[in-house]
Amino acid sequence: MLWHLAPHFFVSGITNGSIYALIALGYCLIQNATGLVNFAQGDFVMLGALITISLLSVAHLPLPLAFLGGMAAVALIGIALEGGPLRHSRNRDILTLVMITVGASITFRGAGILAWGKSSRALAPLGGEDPLVIFNMAVLPQSLWILGLSIAVLGLLYLFFHRTLLGKAVRAAADNPFGAQLLGISVRRVVALAFALSGALGALAGILVTPITSMSPESGLMLGLKGFAAAILGGYGSTLGAVAGGLLLGVMEAFSAGFVSSAYKDAVAFLVLLAILFLRPAGLLGTAKVRRV
Repeated sequence: MLWHLAPHFFVSGITNGSIYALIALGYCLIQNATGLVNFAQGDFVMLGALITISLLSVAHLPLPLAFLGGMAAVALIGIALEGGPLRHSRNRDILTLVMITVGASITFRGAGILAWGKSSRALAPLGGEDPLVIFNMAVLPQSLWILGLSIAVLGLLYLFFHRTLLGKAVRAAADNPFGAQLLGISVRRVVALAFALSGALGALAGILVTPITSMSPESGLMLGLKGFAAAILGGYGSTLGAVAGGLLLGVMEAFSAGFVSSAYKDAVAFLVLLAILFLRPAGLLGTAKVRRV
């Protein structure tokens, strides 16, 4: 049996799960701010990675500037998506707005193919390619970077939403938009900020995962679906649930690939999604909403 490899599968699962958690957090931010499912979130992941690669190879920027430039560029794309077709849609029905994000996803994918072609591109791993031996396990430095940066981002987001005036304004607008407006909070700016943060988180996930899996303009679709499955698993709209769902999905995926077959690894996310929708639609950490009539 392969039980002696279980620690390696666990580390691999936590690494991938951290990526899914970042993507799920992007879904969560927009859901809480607008009530929408942003199906362009996976394309934010793809754009962040490919823009960063271009900044490194074409503009010859140093890695830290390219890293931040990729995140900033996708944050601006998120703001443009919200400030353009979503804000100016004449039909404010939720389904219509969701379909606009689907159209934006298709547009981003097509633009990516035009700009970078269909071939996959890669980033050099942070910290080199030589594995580190930790507790008799070979761990790639890239995995440690993913874990470290993910934890740092989660900590910064917590401090932002709970310790800053702007963060509290975002939470207030998400909880009660009408009441927030009465208090002088600009809900429109809060929504734009949510799309910017969602874009930056997606870009960060793409930059971190590309040294492991490489990235093409069509890769964002699968990553976005896995992030969506993680958000549903944890409880859609729950920040803590997004993190827990991402990590749990990554671990289940790694163990299924190790003990069953890697051919079925991508199917795990969809099986989990179907199971949680049937058994507990609110997710593991979500709460069912009661509508009074």
